[in-house]
Amino acid sequence: MWKAILSPDFFGAILRAATPILFATLAAAIAAKSGITNMALEGIMLFSALFGVIFSSLTNSAWLGLVITIAIGGLIGLVLAFFVLNLKTDEILAAIAINLTATGGTVLILVAFSGDRGVSSSIRSVSAPNITIPLIEKIPFIGDVLSGQNVLTWLALLAVLLLHLFLYKTPLGLSIRAVGENKDAAESVGISSRKVQYIALIISGALAAMGGFYLSGGYMNMFTKDMSGGRGFIALAAASMGGNTPVGGFLVSLLFGVAQALANIMQLTSLMPYEIILMVPYLTTLVGLGVYYYAQKKKKERLSGK
Repeated sequence: MWKAILSPDFFGAILRAATPILFATLAAAIAAKSGITNMALEGIMLFSALFGVIFSSLTNSAWLGLVITIAIGGLIGLVLAFFVLNLKTDEILAAIAINLTATGGTVLILVAFSGDRGVSSSIRSVSAPNITIPLIEKIPFIGDVLSGQNVLTWLALLAVLLLHLFLYKTPLGLSIRAVGENKDAAESVGISSRKVQYIALIISGALAAMGGFYLSGGYMNMFTKDMSGGRGFIALAAASMGGNTPVGGFLVSLLFGVAQALANIMQLTSLMPYEIILMVPYLTTLVGLGVYYYAQKKKKERLSGK
């Protein structure tokens, strides 16, 4: 088992497992920066995984399928923003409604489109390509880890940089952070909090959609019922533990990628029951949140004692 853990395949598996979580973590981070908790990530990823299969197969293009899926994710973010900001619906209840709709709605849409139930056995997505990097692939160990990764993995890493620059180096990013920190103060200097939060939730939906597309167009080439597997909720934890920053979220996403890759290896052994092995990523989430908030509590106590 230790030989497998120290192999390049294991570290490559970490990146593959972390990719959808990273997209969703970035989605959670930008929504949180605007002052809204986007708990609809799970539903957005599930819808996007299905539509990624449908539209990539219809257009016979992974890129067109991805673009359409991103647009649908942004649209769901727009719908969430309308309910929360215009209709004053509780953001948690609105997100739960989207998640529940996705659970049953994706199965219904799949049956209506292809006649398949639960698994898209009659249609397959056009998978996003893997990228072989000419110079890096020749580097021992590192080349085996990085070269051959799916293009969406590289897009996720690029998204970390772009979102960081967007939030901290652009006027709109400054407005998003200002609204999230103090809405009244932001509006007093002429910033429209509603407009800014609309933009943040649309971007959040688009990023989550890329994670959903990866599940059915990068990690696999089909849709299966509930294939998001709680990654949207794990991403909420990752974003919180990372301080709702792109770089922090990236580092914590890697931690959950390690947990998922480790669970995959443990399934090949008989060290413990299969059901317990499946719990590893979720137990990691609980333990990680517990340690994080305990550390935050101690930090506040030290500050208040000074």
